[in-house]
Amino acid sequence: MTRIPSKTEILDWIAENPTQTAKRDIARAFGLKGAARIDLKRLLRELEDEGKLQKRKSSYRDPDKLPPVSVLEVVGPDADGDLFARPLEWAGEGEVLRILVNPRASDPALGAGDRILGRLTEVTGEDYAYTARLIRRIGANPLRILGVFRAGSEGGRVLPVDKGSQKEWVVAAGATGLAKDGELVEAEQAGPKGRMGLPKARIVTRLGDPTEPRAVSLIAIHQHGIPDHFPDEVMDEADRAKPAGLTGREDLRHLPLITIDPWDARDHDDACCAIPNADGGFALWVAIADVAHYVTPGSALDHEARKRGNSTYFPDRVVPMLPDRLSGDLCSLHEGVPRACLAVEMQIDGAGNKTSHRFVRGLMTSPASLNYEEVQAAMDGDVGDKVAPFLEDVIRPLYGCYAALKQARAQRQPLELDLPERQIVLADDGSVTGVAFKDRLDAHRLIEEFMVMANVAAAETLIAKRTPLLFRVHEEPSQEKLEALRETAAASGLTLAKGQVLKTAHLNRLLAQAEGTDTAELINISTLRSMTQAYYNPENFGHFGLALQSYAHFTSPIRRYADLIVHRALITAHGWGDDGLAPHDIERLADTAKQISDTERRSMMAERDTTDRYLAAYLNDRTGAVMEGRISGIARFGVFVKLDETGADGMIPMRNLGAEYFHYDAETQTLMGANSGQIIGLGQRATVKLVEADATTGGLIVDLLDLDGQALPKGPSKGRGKPPKRKMSKGKKKAAKTARKVKRTRR
Repeated sequence: MTRIPSKTEILDWIAENPTQTAKRDIARAFGLKGAARIDLKRLLRELEDEGKLQKRKSSYRDPDKLPPVSVLEVVGPDADGDLFARPLEWAGEGEVLRILVNPRASDPALGAGDRILGRLTEVTGEDYAYTARLIRRIGANPLRILGVFRAGSEGGRVLPVDKGSQKEWVVAAGATGLAKDGELVEAEQAGPKGRMGLPKARIVTRLGDPTEPRAVSLIAIHQHGIPDHFPDEVMDEADRAKPAGLTGREDLRHLPLITIDPWDARDHDDACCAIPNADGGFALWVAIADVAHYVTPGSALDHEARKRGNSTYFPDRVVPMLPDRLSGDLCSLHEGVPRACLAVEMQIDGAGNKTSHRFVRGLMTSPASLNYEEVQAAMDGDVGDKVAPFLEDVIRPLYGCYAALKQARAQRQPLELDLPERQIVLADDGSVTGVAFKDRLDAHRLIEEFMVMANVAAAETLIAKRTPLLFRVHEEPSQEKLEALRETAAASGLTLAKGQVLKTAHLNRLLAQAEGTDTAELINISTLRSMTQAYYNPENFGHFGLALQSYAHFTSPIRRYADLIVHRALITAHGWGDDGLAPHDIERLADTAKQISDTERRSMMAERDTTDRYLAAYLNDRTGAVMEGRISGIARFGVFVKLDETGADGMIPMRNLGAEYFHYDAETQTLMGANSGQIIGLGQRATVKLVEADATTGGLIVDLLDLDGQALPKGPSKGRGKPPKRKMSKGKKKAAKTARKVKRTRR
């Protein structure tokens, strides 16, 4: 009679022979034939049920050990420079095993996110469980899914958060990544898509509670349909890109073109320098990364960039328009390395007027990458070591050129809104630690003014050369919005000129009247709300806000597709190469303008929703707190209060406004109490109590405690009633008079 091995013997054999774990291999090792194989099959099934073995097709292995050849994901080097990876087929208990990658001299360079097929060797006595030798590099860009994990008896499913996706993804028992039921997870496609059944996925990242702050931006990305996954062909094109050389370019490497950006900037797409002239003016250079050299018409990179339209920025991440190989490397003007660029040299006279300009396709090397704060600190007397070598010969001339440009700007009178920019401050774990209001420094203003000058020069050049382009268009406000702004100004004791062609100078005078008063923020916000939204168009309708006749975006092709089109137009206009505007670029300019205007609005909505959710999460544990703010919006369903501390908007539902009924006046943006005649309008100071902060929706509900220091009238409601009569505004009088005339005429 054939002897059947014990379970321990089977486990020992599998451990000692990890490459011979099929049932027939085990049977052959123990000399099992015929009916004895049935007993072996029973033992293997029992070991599987006990969790001591895991079946992989027709073979078995210990779930707490890895097969000798495994698919790994490189997680990057540690502090000592050693390269580590994690297994994508880990099914054991406890923490995922660490694997040290031992590359050979002939192996390709590996980085975080790369996926490899590796041959493993188990080790003991180290803080890693295996070493790995590279067999080959495999696909590094699988499809990713964000969703909520629902555990099942055999693995579970991922329910995508994307509203447009109704399809669930099946997760096998060994691919759950130890995720818990109800967790927000990031998963990736596991294996090819089949024609039948649900797609398969493996969980790669556990993001925890879907309402946690660090999950907020991921939810916004998927809810608004922002593409955050680069197709393989796009990544392949980017990976094949090589640095541009000097051929066909003007050598600008002698110019001190420095970059000045936020301290945490990952890319640097613009550089500048100002060279003083003998007549008191300056030769102002603005150089922009030559993205068109790498993203050519009709390429996979071009198709993806157009689809995205722009980069999208969140407090904890960026969804870029271009892969990092371009946006963070070849198209980023890092200090000390040659970079391809399109540059404009503008001659500025002592009064700040541009007297001439010329564009070149060049090669530059930036001597320094600086940030706004250190540059401004140096100009204010606190000179850091990094800035010191450039202070006298580079930075002071930039400020001198800006001082001249300010004179011309004062004559032009662009809209001078003064609205503080808030910044969500995050801890390492993604939680909100506070809200900071960014300082507006002269370092910010000078870079903005230089970029405006370069954008104007691009538009003027392309108009003169009759080359198609995309203009940045900002039309003047509608009469209805202007009348609402006048009402708000009048309620604050201010005036806005009427009966003449509106200019930004008129709005600036209104803003100057409000400066330093309690209503300054209200007037700035109301003026902003009266503006139309800027957009892209192949026809030129001017830019009202900047008080410019012709304006095009040229300075940020890394993050805006419109700028890439303008770069191609300049290449075509100057005959610089065959990577300029293609015929199909020109044919679909109108469609491209609409596409990228839509993606810009999509990004703005996603960024705003994310900020609202972060603020709600931040305030979640302060329910019941009393806060100060100002009425910032009136709607039929309630009142919005902008809170002083955070800039968040809390809503007072209409039902919480007291015992009486309030009548809504859309034209004057006010509410009036039916019994008391109490007026609630924009700009009034309000004390509120936080009732609810919902991190999932970003909504804040508050109760109104007092208005301008006075409590609302109390008493039993007498129904809706009619609001007390009040003096009709001039705008309403005119509208009513016009309506009567029309009525009489039609009779």
